[in-house]
Amino acid sequence: MSDKKISLLFPVKDGKEPKYRSLSEETIHNLGLDAIVPALSTMEAERSYILRVLSHMTDDPFVAAYRADVFEDILNSPELRDRIMKILDKIRFLREYGTFKRDYEESASAFELIHRLEEINDYIISVEAIHECLADASLKSEGLRELKEYADAIYNDNAFAELKEDISKVRASTTDLKSITLGVNLNPRFEAESIGVVSINNKPFTKSGVIGAFSDAITSRRDHIQDGNEWNGNFKYQPINPTQSEMTGILEQIGRIRIATSGPIGFLTMAAVPEGDSTVDVTRYMDRITNHMLFLTVRKLRNVLSKYVNVTITNITDLIPEFMYYIRWAEYVEKVLAAGYVLRKPEVADSEDPVYTEAHGVYNLLLAHSHLQDKLQIVRNDLVFDREHNIYILTGANRGGKTTITVAVGLLFVLAQGGIYIPGGSFKYMPVDCIYTHFPADEDKTMDLGRLGEECKRFKVLYNLANGKSLLLLNETFSTTSFEEGYYIARDAVRAMLKKGVRTIYNTHMHKLARDIEEINSESNNSYGARAQSLIVKTDGSDRSFKIAVAPPAGMSYAEDIARKYGVTYDMLTGEDNKMSDI
Repeated sequence: MSDKKISLLFPVKDGKEPKYRSLSEETIHNLGLDAIVPALSTMEAERSYILRVLSHMTDDPFVAAYRADVFEDILNSPELRDRIMKILDKIRFLREYGTFKRDYEESASAFELIHRLEEINDYIISVEAIHECLADASLKSEGLRELKEYADAIYNDNAFAELKEDISKVRASTTDLKSITLGVNLNPRFEAESIGVVSINNKPFTKSGVIGAFSDAITSRRDHIQDGNEWNGNFKYQPINPTQSEMTGILEQIGRIRIATSGPIGFLTMAAVPEGDSTVDVTRYMDRITNHMLFLTVRKLRNVLSKYVNVTITNITDLIPEFMYYIRWAEYVEKVLAAGYVLRKPEVADSEDPVYTEAHGVYNLLLAHSHLQDKLQIVRNDLVFDREHNIYILTGANRGGKTTITVAVGLLFVLAQGGIYIPGGSFKYMPVDCIYTHFPADEDKTMDLGRLGEECKRFKVLYNLANGKSLLLLNETFSTTSFEEGYYIARDAVRAMLKKGVRTIYNTHMHKLARDIEEINSESNNSYGARAQSLIVKTDGSDRSFKIAVAPPAGMSYAEDIARKYGVTYDMLTGEDNKMSDI
């Protein structure tokens, strides 16, 4: 059977694995991913997996295009998604595969062998289900077509048929293991003194319905102590129903046991509680007991599984969470589309310019996300990154949408490189290797250095991490000091970013920084030919249009904008400004 590794999310081309960089927790929060991802699933494990995929970025164009094609296939195939979801229901989600030791035929216990048996059975279920799901699907993506050929090859292999038959037979002999009866001895102080295995049973313990409930009512009113310890065929199962913390304590106590043997073959029947020993693993001891009590079953398991020690089940089972990633996003995209918003497949650009990006009619997904029930009339915008437009100094009136636009750009790249449809009419782009954000910090993070010192320290870290393939998003950076100080720091920062050629959106109230853009460009000495441009949020009188355009800054000065932001113009302070509600 094929040992080839296939991934629908992390493909490898020509044997060369792409390099991935991780988004910081601050960037994940600043872009609102921690608000969007929880809406995709109610399961924490699924949410964590989805966020982990999105936050691992690579600038490899092949990976971005590969994912986008796979997602489109899955989005356009509801029946395929339904059938894959049945696999998710059958296979235990994200369990740890491949942990079984290769030398198990000599040392493995019954529980280890049964664990391996169930792993291989899950592998069989997965291969059959994927083969069936993809058999009639109309697939366009390279990823799913390759997976179909791979699953078909395994399914039609004679070795797979033999594996399926062998595993089926040996599972039939282990499915009878349903419960274990333990005996606990007490000392005069009513403390657990020793524990032993009484029997291994083919039925689970259950309460006996109405009669059991009646028995509970009777025995709860008086002491009920068994006369002797001989089995009389009339023992009742009395569940303790402890809390999780209590159960943990019980298991920890049971774990402090040492095996004692008796008889010529060392038949394990009793374990004495050692003094001060808290490191013993209860499962390991239960394994040894069970091995002796189920000698023939263990030998059969070992003989069958020794034939399949080299079967790498993770090649198929690792695809289950990858399918889940695409399916959860497809479900979410359908909801957004059904609410009347525009989403489109992103396209990797075929350009010699490594920063080339062209977006038309795009918007911030967070706006649609928070208005799925009552459709919001969202203003959509166009934006281009190339060497002439490498850095944007974004200015505009307070509450004009500068931060919303800045975040929207970051989300475009995260979604596109995750293979997901983007919010907008079209998005043709060169992938980024990572996204770095510099947003205002919380007050408690600036106590030691002060706001300006903290901003400078963070910016230097981000600048050193970024390169010509990165995206840098700055939100009011260096605006916590006087205008003169902030302006000169910001001006040097822009010149330094031009030198690196890093794609940047810098939204700021420093209108003078945008007005001096040509002077900054002329001072820039970079081998990329990178230039900065002034980007404004247009206004119509006092109205916010939320439309952006490449143009010189217009309207209010930095100081006047800040004054209006905090309501300290003369008219606002004296109550003569009837537009106070706009603040």
